[in-house]
Amino acid sequence: MNPALCGLAANAALPSELLDRLVETADGDVAAELARRADLSRTQAVALAARVAGSGVPLAYAGTLGADDVDPVAQPDTALALLDAGRGRPEWARVLAADPLAGRRERLAACAGLPGDVVERLAADADIRVVAELALWATADVAGRLARHPHAEVRRAAAVNEATPPDLLAALIGGALPPAARCLVCDREQVPFVHDRQCPRPDCDLPPGASCDGSHESTVHAMRHAALQNPATPADVAAGFADHPSMHLRWALAARPDLPSQVYERLAVDTVPGIRADLAENPAIGEALIRVLAADRGHDVRRRLAHNPRVPLDVLTELAGTAKIGATLLPRIAAASPAEVTELARYPQPAVRMLPARRRDLPAGIRDALAADPDAKVVAAVASHPGLPEAQLRAMADRYGAHVVAGVAGNPDATASLLDYLARHEPPVRKALREIARHPRATAPALLACLADPRAGHVAAGHPALPPQVVTELLGHADWQVVRAAAANPSLPRAAMEGLLARP
Repeated sequence: MNPALCGLAANAALPSELLDRLVETADGDVAAELARRADLSRTQAVALAARVAGSGVPLAYAGTLGADDVDPVAQPDTALALLDAGRGRPEWARVLAADPLAGRRERLAACAGLPGDVVERLAADADIRVVAELALWATADVAGRLARHPHAEVRRAAAVNEATPPDLLAALIGGALPPAARCLVCDREQVPFVHDRQCPRPDCDLPPGASCDGSHESTVHAMRHAALQNPATPADVAAGFADHPSMHLRWALAARPDLPSQVYERLAVDTVPGIRADLAENPAIGEALIRVLAADRGHDVRRRLAHNPRVPLDVLTELAGTAKIGATLLPRIAAASPAEVTELARYPQPAVRMLPARRRDLPAGIRDALAADPDAKVVAAVASHPGLPEAQLRAMADRYGAHVVAGVAGNPDATASLLDYLARHEPPVRKALREIARHPRATAPALLACLADPRAGHVAAGHPALPPQVVTELLGHADWQVVRAAAANPSLPRAAMEGLLARP
């Protein structure tokens, strides 16, 4: 990879004539960047697709190439991309359905709106992976037929498809259909067979632990798991798996929003902490069960419960002091009423005051009170709230130093002079330097300080406020990320752009 040319390909200020030259010399890496450009003309896109094999696919998805620009025989992958995007021609599907590469037929099977004769041809494909892919995306009538397919892998794919009729999903997991005749395991191996989880064969693509004793057990298990996660599977059928010996099948129920309360109660005492954790975040569980889970000894259970949008505030305030919630705005806090926000902001425990401090729509009075909080963590949580004046932001940084400097630097209203001040903080706060490096108000002096930091340097190198001479000098930097960012910087002089194109 040439980082300078890749960066130049992404430079929004690249003149059209230099863009033409870059298209003429592009390799695969540069072409990938060029394909993302919104200003790439149709002529340039056609030239790029002709020069670099594979670039037609991203160009097709980007909308730069159209059906008139593509030959499905010479450019089958690009034609597939257009079909997938809904902008290809129906007759292409007939050509691609006969492609000798199963991988292409498999990708075709995932496309919507295929002609009926193509769907039927794919449903009868000799490669079962193609049929399974069709089952994964097919409309209800086709998915219903494929749910009865004799191959277990096709049934597994149909179990994932939300268009598969509910009665057939119920039949798939309830054993009402005739047993499958084959699976991917017994297609390839002598049964009984259990696939080694550390399989050394480089050409083997069986899932780790896949097994078949003649009943295709691992694929049947995967099919049931998929159906239990499928919202189209009837809730009463899914509920019957709450006591299943497989923890994976019980786990698939924990996030479903449509199960009877007694199923949730059963899952709340499951021995697997991950099941209880998924259940804790499920908005469908009632308040009584929420209070039971709040006393769960599993730390992830309590953490996930805090993210439940229906958790009562009194439970949440208890969780704030015991669960590792993280630096995030919780759904229940985002939905809190003005009165609730006021109550939380005045709470005695700092961990609770931090919760509303992460909102970014606080009334000025509450915002300012939290910004003056005696606890540094509360101040850090509110530091990037819009509307805080420069004097207050500076006072916060002076009072709590490294604890809040990064949040202050990330405040959208931070002024250029404040960012300069924060960039000179001793000792340097590396996270703050990264915030400064991406801030639209950052000045050249502040950005120069950021360039010295290994993690902020490449961000600062792409900032348009850097002086053109500095940007040009960065093209010779030892860090390829800095070089790439500098080449993508719109402040890069044209002469430097031309110099990059002239390099051998």
